Amino acid sequence: MHRMITLGLAGVMAATVGATVVQAEPGGCLKYGAAGAVGGHLANHTMLGATAGCVTGMYRRHEYRKEARIKAKLYDQEHPGAKGTYEQKATAYDVEHSTTPGSAAGAPPAGSGAPTAQAQHGQPATQGAEHL
Repeated sequence: MHRMITLGLAGVMAATVGATVVQAEPGGCLKYGAAGAVGGHLANHTMLGATAGCVTGMYRRHEYRKEARIKAKLYDQEHPGAKGTYEQKATAYDVEHSTTPGSAAGAPPAGSGAPTAQAQHGQPATQGAEHL
C-alpha cells in the first residue's frame, strides 16, 4: 500500500514537471506546494512545507506577472495601437530587446529615459514608428 502511494505521488510530480515545460509562467501554489510537501515530508513537516511552497509559488507568479505588465506597458509606448494580451506584448518586448523572461535586468524602468536597444547599437531610436 505504501509503495502504491509513493508511486502515485511520483507520477503526480512527474506530470507537474512535464507540464511546466509547456508554459512559460512560473508555477503557482499547486506546483510549489507539492514540491514543498515532498521536501517537508522528508523533514517530517509535510504541512509546513506545503504551506511555505504554496506561498512561495504565489509570490513568484505575482512578481512574474507584475514584470510582464511593466514590459507590456513599455511595448505599448514603443508600438502604439499594438493588439494582444499583456503576456504577448511582454514576450514581444523580450524578443525585441534581447531580455530574458522573468528577469527585470534588461528592462529599463518606465519613464526612466533609458536608451533603447536600438539606440545602444548605433541606430536612432524612433518614437511611435512601426518596426517591421
